[in-house]
Amino acid sequence: MTDKIQLTDAEWRERLSPDQYRVLRQGGTERAFTGAYEQNKAAGEYVCAGCGEPLFSSETKYNSGSGWPSYYQPLASDAVEELRDTSHGMVRVEVRCAKCEGHLGHVFPDGPQPTGLRYCINSASLDFKPKE
Repeated sequence: MTDKIQLTDAEWRERLSPDQYRVLRQGGTERAFTGAYEQNKAAGEYVCAGCGEPLFSSETKYNSGSGWPSYYQPLASDAVEELRDTSHGMVRVEVRCAKCEGHLGHVFPDGPQPTGLRYCINSASLDFKPKE
């Protein structure tokens, strides 16, 4: 992972769409089954919509039935940061982009092997780069 990127709130608002800003910078969540990448089956990489950092591969994407794009592992162990999240009256593990600290979604221990993890990620926090 490269050095962290830090922008002012005004710079983030200029760089991101309103939905991307709400998810990445304010920790919002898109409604289930509405995201652009929930049903995407094309080969390629999913990168952070905020900074372009590669985060997930289509090779680790699977249909979890949750309504959000789901992956069983990030592209690299240092691509994402995991933080304890006690909002909304529950304990979860928040997933953020390690480069820009943008909110991506949450990770749960109910995914497929080989990791047993489900990285449940908002489409609004991602851009897709098709494999050439």
